[in-house]
Amino acid sequence: MFTGIIEEKGTVAAVRKGNVSSKITFRASVVLSDIHEGDSIAVNGVCLTATDITDSTFTADVMAETMRRSSLGSLKPGDCVNMERAMLCGGRFGGHIVSGHIDGTGKIVSMKREENAVWVTVAAGSSIMKYIVEKGSVALDGISLTVASVTDNDFKVSIIPHTASETTLLSKQPGNLINIECDMIGKYVEKLMGLNPESTGNPVDNTSRITREMLIRNGF
Repeated sequence: MFTGIIEEKGTVAAVRKGNVSSKITFRASVVLSDIHEGDSIAVNGVCLTATDITDSTFTADVMAETMRRSSLGSLKPGDCVNMERAMLCGGRFGGHIVSGHIDGTGKIVSMKREENAVWVTVAAGSSIMKYIVEKGSVALDGISLTVASVTDNDFKVSIIPHTASETTLLSKQPGNLINIECDMIGKYVEKLMGLNPESTGNPVDNTSRITREMLIRNGF
């Protein structure tokens, strides 16, 4: 589990590609200070298992599903990446609950400066946009951000100077892909309320489970 507060910008040291998976070696410093074989490190928001740890690098096996869901397949030696260690129980929770399990990718539409901040607009498909809510949380390349506005096809976040300097976000260009993890709370609510019957394999029932009686019974 992560918080979306990036600890450092690391670099890609080597990429060894298979047919549908990869083994990637990353160069880092901060995140290696207390890491052991098998620990989790989020790289551009993707939870990876650290192996072959040295004083300055670690390696991770990236399976085919992760390659399909994320932008890690486009990484090459020298690329900068956002890194965060798994959160410690009892530490400050500065961002939001981030699992490191990417929902998919979006595309940066535009970047526009407004005094000390930069507005970033990201377009994504309906399977992601349905979980994006105004003033809600979203993780972009592992960065915990607040959604400022939403349309049917895209959403905007505002990047403050600290986030700009400590992450790779503003090094991207319009048209670049970015990893997106939606707030998991919305997905659990959807599942528990039966709002996504297609995922169970059962016939679609468009009848709402939210009724006046249900709301009263639960204290509303």
